[in-house]
Amino acid sequence: MQQKVIVEKQDLTYLKWSHARNSSGTAGTFLKSQSVVSGEKIYYKLSGFDSEKGIVGHECVNEIIVDRLLTILGVEHLEYQLIHADIEIDGKVYDTWLCASKDFKKRGETKSALDNFYQINKISNESHYEFCVNNGWKKYIDTMLAIDYLILNRDRHGANIEVLRNGRKHTIRIAPLFDHGLSFLCSCYSDEEIEKFDILDDKPCQNFIGSRSTFENLSYITNKNTIFKSKLKPQDKEILFSDLSSVLSETHLKKIWDMLWARWCVYEKLCNL
Repeated sequence: MQQKVIVEKQDLTYLKWSHARNSSGTAGTFLKSQSVVSGEKIYYKLSGFDSEKGIVGHECVNEIIVDRLLTILGVEHLEYQLIHADIEIDGKVYDTWLCASKDFKKRGETKSALDNFYQINKISNESHYEFCVNNGWKKYIDTMLAIDYLILNRDRHGANIEVLRNGRKHTIRIAPLFDHGLSFLCSCYSDEEIEKFDILDDKPCQNFIGSRSTFENLSYITNKNTIFKSKLKPQDKEILFSDLSSVLSETHLKKIWDMLWARWCVYEKLCNL
C-alpha cells in the first residue's frame, strides 16, 4: 500500500459487509469486510454506520492521520490506506471513504485479545500493566500510552491490543499498534462542534491499561524522552494532511493539528521534568 490516499473513486460494491458493534459504548455500528488482492488478504472498515443516516463520522480518516504520525515518530504500526469508493449495503449504494489494511499475522500465527490472554496467564494480583512488563512489552505499552494521549484515543480496550502466537515455533509477540479511529475529534460532526472542542480536555476513555485518563496514564512511563525515535515538528503538518483537503473541512484539519501540537508540547514538557 504505497499510495496512502486514493482520491479517485473506486467501485467496491462487490464487498460484503458484516456488523461489528461499536465497543466504545457510543451509538452506531462499524462495518467490516475483507477480500483477497494479488494473493494477500485485505481488511476493510468503515466509519460509523446508521441505518437511517448512512455512513457517518470520520474514523477512517483518523486512521490515516495516526498512521502518518506514527511513521514520523518512528513507531511500528499497522499501515492503512484511505480509499474513496462506492460501496453497497443492504441494496443501497453509498459514496464514502473507507480504510484498508493488510493482515499483520505471519504464517502459522494465531491471535488473541490481550484481555483474554491476561485472564488465562496472569499471576495473582498482577495488574494489566505489570503483566505486560513481565512479558517484555514495557516499551510497546509505554509507547502506546504516549500515543493514546497525543491523539486522545477513546477506545484502547483489551481487544484493541492483540497477542500473536505461533504454536509450532513456540513464539509469541504483541501485534503492531492498530485501530486509532476513535480519536481526535471523533465526537464532533459539525464545524460548530469542532470549534467548541477543548483540545486539552482530559475526556474519559476506555483503556485496558491504566485509568480512564490518557493524561494520568503517562505517569506509567518512566523514560518519556526515549519513547519516540523522532520528534513532531511544525512542518510535519503538511505530511499528516496530504490529500485530505477534499475529505475533511479546513476547520477540522486545523483543529486536529492544533490539538496534536498542543498535546505534543505538553508531552515534551513532561519529558524535561
